[in-house]
Amino acid sequence: MDVALYAVIIIALFAGLVFTHIRPAPLFFTALLMCYVLGYLDTPELLHNFTNTGLVALVLLMLVSMALERTSILQRLAKSIISPSLPKSIVKVSVVTATASAFLNNTAVVAALVGPLTRNKYHAPSKLLIPLSYAAILGGTTTLVGTSTNLIVNSFAQESAGLSLSMFSFLPIGLAVTLVGIVVLLLSYKILPNYERSVGEHKNYLLEAKVNEDSPLVGKTIEKNGLRDLDDLFLVEIVRDKRLITPVRPENKVRAGDKLIFTGNVQSISALQRIPGLTLFADSNGLLSSNLQEVIVTHTSTLVGRTLKSTGFRAKFDAAVVAIHRNGERLSGKIGEVTIRPGDRFMLAVGRDFHNRNNLDKNFYFVSEHKVDRSYRFTSELMLLAGFAAVITLAATNVLPLVQGLLVFVALLLATNVLDGQELKRRFPFELVIIIASALGLANAFTGSGAEAQLQAWLAQQSALTPLLALVIVYVLTVIMTELITNNAAAALMFPLAYGLSSSLNVELMPFAMAVAYGASAAFISPYSYQTNMIVMNAGQYRFTDFARVGVLMSAVYACVVIGLITYVFPF
Repeated sequence: MDVALYAVIIIALFAGLVFTHIRPAPLFFTALLMCYVLGYLDTPELLHNFTNTGLVALVLLMLVSMALERTSILQRLAKSIISPSLPKSIVKVSVVTATASAFLNNTAVVAALVGPLTRNKYHAPSKLLIPLSYAAILGGTTTLVGTSTNLIVNSFAQESAGLSLSMFSFLPIGLAVTLVGIVVLLLSYKILPNYERSVGEHKNYLLEAKVNEDSPLVGKTIEKNGLRDLDDLFLVEIVRDKRLITPVRPENKVRAGDKLIFTGNVQSISALQRIPGLTLFADSNGLLSSNLQEVIVTHTSTLVGRTLKSTGFRAKFDAAVVAIHRNGERLSGKIGEVTIRPGDRFMLAVGRDFHNRNNLDKNFYFVSEHKVDRSYRFTSELMLLAGFAAVITLAATNVLPLVQGLLVFVALLLATNVLDGQELKRRFPFELVIIIASALGLANAFTGSGAEAQLQAWLAQQSALTPLLALVIVYVLTVIMTELITNNAAAALMFPLAYGLSSSLNVELMPFAMAVAYGASAAFISPYSYQTNMIVMNAGQYRFTDFARVGVLMSAVYACVVIGLITYVFPF
């Protein structure tokens, strides 16, 4: 009965992750509480998981990345990595991105480079941005700190078997898949889509302006009001009394209360602000004079499937939507009545409290630079990077444990005001902590419920199941989960099974741990499986099939290299 109940809990957790928009954290924590109530783990085990060394290292690393992502080093490099030769540009972009992603947050690396690559003068962005995202994923597999999934696997390995992975335990396989992956990208450049370059980074944004009752535009034609001669903006529709007028003709007259729908470069919004008698959508919220922030809606956002009008957007985020962009599609109608989809790009006018809201990371990926009160001087940036390099070097040479080095480094950053305490509080990865600690608890419950013992008994009767076949099964299941849910959740769910299989087959845990780590990083086919894919999807105007076309090839080659090398580098 206990094994059956545990199985039901895990199946329900997986179903919730795949088929609902509920955030992973509450789902994992609910599953953990159910196991705790059923007695599959005790209170000391439950609390111990929240202080796991690997988990603490991951949190500290994410806090340090807040300072690192503000540096301009990557923007400086971006200016020199594009050349007239497309193959040469792909190689340079891939090498620089992979190298940076080995030690820095993948999302921050891609967000820093996506703008310069989009604005390059030689090649269509669609030829460069998929390589950018894939190179970030590949580079993250080379070191312990390169991606959160490696640190998660390290947490499980420490907790389950007392194994502690070093900084460069992942390097032999990670370096191989990175080099092979870059070759695949180089050979695939002809099948990368060649979409027409956008005029400006924000082409096809949808903007809305309302004609006020006392507007001097009222009663005059579109042509007379000069509404067809705006720089980088085009009047595509008029919404009048729930009726849509399109196409808009020069002789159409403007009426009070009309909603004028424009498309084009959102940076030209000042042209609309100069027209008397118009109120922009964000202006009605009193925010348009403040800072603009560009974000992408996550696929697990609570906004998905709803309209801005129904979400209480201003109250929830202290922000108003200036414009909406959807992967090159033409949107129609009022901004407030557009049904939100994953991957939608918003240009937000943000209020003073916007950056203090704790629900931002749950709903958005940030793709424009964060507004900061100060910028680092070049010498300060070098000192910051040198300090981080020193922490990594000391950990790699076993002089100082990674957790201690990061803890001291974070303390120094706070003491020197490089990091702000309020910012740390706002961006502290509470959800990720809950997911990992809950998953560690579920791993304890795997043993406490008797599921591990029953699995071992069943496997003992399966003479056809060899260690290599079990390894392949673990890898394939992890990849499937990564594409369906998220990489972190996939690693957290799959490690207990990997540990159970290694124990049952009486072989080393390390190859199975590596299969989970590398499988959880194989997010190449679906743009929704990894945040860097989501970021470049909009910027490159990609379709799902664009990722699938290149991603299936990349995933197949990646799998062959990983499975082939795991058993060689980490024998059973």
